[in-house]
Amino acid sequence: MRFKPQAHVNIAWIALVFVGAALYLFGLGGSYAPTNGDEMVYIHIARMTAESGHWLPLQSELVGTRNTKPPLLIWQAMVAGGWGETWSLFALRLPSIAYTFATTALLAFFAYLMSEASNRLRTACVAAALYLLFFCTFRYGRAYLTSAPETFWLALPMWWVLWLRLRGSTDGSAHRTDDTPGPLAYTLFGIAMGLGAAYKSFALVAPAAAALWCAVLLSTPRSWRTTIRTTIGTGWSTLIGLGIFALWFVLDPDPASVWQEFVVAENAGKMSSSMGYWQAALSGPYPMWTQLLAYPANGGLLALPVLGFCLLALSHIGTLRQPQRLSPALWVLLAWVVVWLVVFTIPNQRSERYVIPAMPAVAIAMALVWDRLPRVWFWLTLLITVPALVMLGRISWVMGALGMASTPEFAITLVAACAGLASAMAGFYRKSWAGNASLVAVLAVYGCFTLMVQPISKDEAGYSPATEAQMKGQRVAVPNGFTGQYERYHFQLHGARITPYDAEGRNTGALYPEMPAKERLARLLKEFDAVVWLQEDLNEPPSCMPDCTLLAQRWHVKSRHKDGEVTLDNLWQVQDWLFRREWLLTAPR
Repeated sequence: MRFKPQAHVNIAWIALVFVGAALYLFGLGGSYAPTNGDEMVYIHIARMTAESGHWLPLQSELVGTRNTKPPLLIWQAMVAGGWGETWSLFALRLPSIAYTFATTALLAFFAYLMSEASNRLRTACVAAALYLLFFCTFRYGRAYLTSAPETFWLALPMWWVLWLRLRGSTDGSAHRTDDTPGPLAYTLFGIAMGLGAAYKSFALVAPAAAALWCAVLLSTPRSWRTTIRTTIGTGWSTLIGLGIFALWFVLDPDPASVWQEFVVAENAGKMSSSMGYWQAALSGPYPMWTQLLAYPANGGLLALPVLGFCLLALSHIGTLRQPQRLSPALWVLLAWVVVWLVVFTIPNQRSERYVIPAMPAVAIAMALVWDRLPRVWFWLTLLITVPALVMLGRISWVMGALGMASTPEFAITLVAACAGLASAMAGFYRKSWAGNASLVAVLAVYGCFTLMVQPISKDEAGYSPATEAQMKGQRVAVPNGFTGQYERYHFQLHGARITPYDAEGRNTGALYPEMPAKERLARLLKEFDAVVWLQEDLNEPPSCMPDCTLLAQRWHVKSRHKDGEVTLDNLWQVQDWLFRREWLLTAPR
């Protein structure tokens, strides 16, 4: 049986999407998966709340964090972790993957419907691959502290409007239909908005409702009846969404704390500034102009193609003066992208993360014009991925030399790096391959990173079951370099009574940070049953030896570096600045 050339191309695109999806699952339970720095803070809240045996109020030992996220995010972890029975990073993060895959499937479906009949499967695969390879998705779409749930729920109204505009249209014409959502649809929209807000913030109802309102009006013929009906329907959706979120205040036994910690401190605080609004907007820590680059920033390694897409869209801004040239479906995408950007340019605290729920629209729009994007953006992307792949290969090689990874483990990482480099060379060799090669190269970077950290993420790299059993019920002091990071030791030393100390000595009062390292370790060993200690010098034993007992050791990857610690002179010698040993020590009794 012979396959047509187009069939081979389609198989290659489908394979790219499935490899990207598989990469999301591989290493999902590892402690070195790209994530938000606050992930452990909210895992801590979920664990404490689960241990209380009640849904509400939320519980936390960290000052000022108990009510900084709505309960639905915490409840998701409690259910996924079986209220502590199946408490693992893999279980806690798995719902995020389900949301991300559902969003990917929906955007691929609509990209398929919106593209030309002869190129539908490829366009759908490009959209799916782009979304999975955006760094904002890879980082915030698979970790526990995630943007995946609100992205899924808040996108549902937009998907429905898109469906109305595309229903029955197979020629891609720009004819506008007056088919608008009905009362039941607006009610369901409100429920979706409420669920999305219950994962992150009631403030998300504003861009979601505004984008819905604009999308409906811009994609239908102008009519005062349509405007009134859409305004009333969107207002009804907004009230339902806010009402669902407000159930938190009704159900929580301590609504005053919810108001103070979440509404006043967490949300209203982002609208205030001691500098004055316009001074902060122009020269503050979150200047307004940086938000204009939010979509490229969310692209990560694909930032330059996203920037190229934005510039291409701006170059056709004249199209907006002739509305009939844009199809109704494209008006929906335009409203989706622009409204989210505008709304989150208003607060004093601005971040590219706030527009992540609009990234599905960016992926679809980019896929529709993929072949029209200037190749220079792809070539520049390939130039960025080449040194990244070389460096990841080097780190894996050093890990093999240090005994952190087995020969097969670092060999497969080098194979993935070589595949990415080969793809980059192919993109330079043949112009028409540049765009596709950039996707493969970015996927190779993500794959190399995941393969590289796998040897130190697997269970065998942690503490043995015997060590865990020995530490059960014991008071163990563990390092804490960032707020709540000590929570990860609850996955490594199940049942131990964990107490954090400031590993970097930056915070006063954090268990003797002013003491020299040797004296500090001795003091901790006297006060606790065991101490987890990070040793800077790979070749030196712990300073307390031989007066203390070494129970276990494992490798630790340093994530924060001081100024001058990494330079061009030692960049290649990663063993000098990237790895440390972690010792589990106890004083003789």
